[in-house]
Amino acid sequence: MKSCLIVDDSRVIRMVARKIVDELGFEPVEAADGKEALDACQKNMPESILLDWNMPVMSGIEFLREMRKLPGGDKPVVVFCTTENDIEHIQEAIEAGANEYIMKPFDSEIIQAKFAQVGLL
Repeated sequence: MKSCLIVDDSRVIRMVARKIVDELGFEPVEAADGKEALDACQKNMPESILLDWNMPVMSGIEFLREMRKLPGGDKPVVVFCTTENDIEHIQEAIEAGANEYIMKPFDSEIIQAKFAQVGLL
């Protein structure tokens, strides 16, 4: 089963995302900030990552840059899932190695469509 690392400081967002990715056939793994996510990736690199931007300890963009440097860090499909919706943030995310970008709030249909678009489904 493919794994999906859900990185968000909101427990509620993680819970909602967990239910959605589980229904899509992914094994959900959670992290509350970028540092936790980086630790999780060093132990077991996921196939996909749903990533928030604004988090304590380490932001999503900082995590993404560090994760892409790890062995196998080029493999996960990264979908930013954030309230940051201006072109500068989107461009910065893509340049740092994000594959796609979703605006909050999201629902099952949006995640399913983006996962299909990036070849996860």
